Amino acid sequence: MTIDRMVMRFAGALVLVGLALGWFVNEYWYWLSAFVGFNLFQASFTGFCPLARILKRLGVKPGAAF
Repeated sequence: MTIDRMVMRFAGALVLVGLALGWFVNEYWYWLSAFVGFNLFQASFTGFCPLARILKRLGVKPGAAF
């Protein structure tokens, strides 16, 4: 699995977890989904993704998602 696919999978999971926690636990958990969305938005402009850097250091192979 490539870095791109892992980032998309992780971001999608965090958005869903944030929404579920916001619905069932406390509305402040919606901020988790907002943070992930903002990070994806800024990464589309800057090319900087903290998770991608971490995964690269862990040895995950880079490459296009498809």
